[in-house]
Amino acid sequence: MTPASTEILILVLGGLAAAAATSFVLTPVAASLARRADAIDRPDPRRRVHSLPTPRGGGLAVALAFGLVSVIALLAAGAIGILPARTSIDPLQFAALLVGVVVAAGLGFVDDRWEVPARWQLLAQGGLALLVVGAGITIDFINNPFGRGFIRFDEVFAVVFTIVWVVGMINSINFIDGLDGLSTGVALIAALTLGIISLSTSQYQPWVAVLCAILVGSLAGFLPWNFHPAHVFIGTAGVYVIGFALAVLSILGTAKVAVALLVLGVPIIDTFWIIVRRLREGQSPFTPDRGHFHHRLLDLGLSHREAVLLIYVLCAALAVLSLFLSGSGQLYAFMGIVVAGGVVLALVTRRAREAREALEASTYESPDGPAGDVVKRANGGRLERRGRAQQPD
Repeated sequence: MTPASTEILILVLGGLAAAAATSFVLTPVAASLARRADAIDRPDPRRRVHSLPTPRGGGLAVALAFGLVSVIALLAAGAIGILPARTSIDPLQFAALLVGVVVAAGLGFVDDRWEVPARWQLLAQGGLALLVVGAGITIDFINNPFGRGFIRFDEVFAVVFTIVWVVGMINSINFIDGLDGLSTGVALIAALTLGIISLSTSQYQPWVAVLCAILVGSLAGFLPWNFHPAHVFIGTAGVYVIGFALAVLSILGTAKVAVALLVLGVPIIDTFWIIVRRLREGQSPFTPDRGHFHHRLLDLGLSHREAVLLIYVLCAALAVLSLFLSGSGQLYAFMGIVVAGGVVLALVTRRAREAREALEASTYESPDGPAGDVVKRANGGRLERRGRAQQPD
């Protein structure tokens, strides 16, 4: 670490705290705005697990907190002279990150309000990726998993790879955004890991660490409003902001693409196998359903919070693993997790199917008569009444 470590640590912690406070205060305002704009997530048994209409505006609070505190941190660091030029971020790249976050929030909120078709969303995501490439932010190399050093890409391949990375990251966050607090917590763990590695001696990039800390704070301030039972959802605006920010920060952080792959292994692998399954069944990769990993955990009998906390633990374990592995080791670990993840998902899917069959076989009628047949489910002994809506536990 450098002699300025103490000052930089203060900037990191100060940015995290300021972003958390800002996001926490702004979230109810964003939720109110979403209600007025009718950006409401309404119950849908085909793909959602909530039972009450819930505003989707949380992503606006996260985006605003991240943008405001990032600018303030940059001005403060420049005024005090904490970050020397060689450890600072390129101004164009910093501008692309902030502009991209704002644009991502706006594009996402359009979908929160009007539910834009998937093909137009994919086009919007491609536009965000082009903004990154236009600012000179590209994945120029990765660690060589078959030997020492790096595998360097030519310019065309680097651009294509970067576009795929940004779009893929956004969709990975989108696909895991199915339970209260899930995508928020997973993204928080990923941003925290990238920030810690950015402060390591081998990958010393303090300004990237500051931005990661601000993202962590923005998510941490929103999470209390989003954890089960959620008062507000992060929405497509938040998904776009989180996915875009993590994609860019992992590229700006030298050789951290492999780290992001490993830490976000659960959503990335879930996304990969979901797309494979849907294509195999002749469906669009973006067809909504309840086939995600978190849905399978619910089918196995875990409660909403238990499923979310279990995925938190898995992501945290992968985060710790990434801190102790080298670049090539991280890639090897990720490839192993892809294979293992496919096996686990197949087993979980099988067990979930068996659980649903047992669930149906365990139903019985109660003598309640006119009030409607009461059905006891195997899932924690929960009672549901046929013939009228019933709120979940």
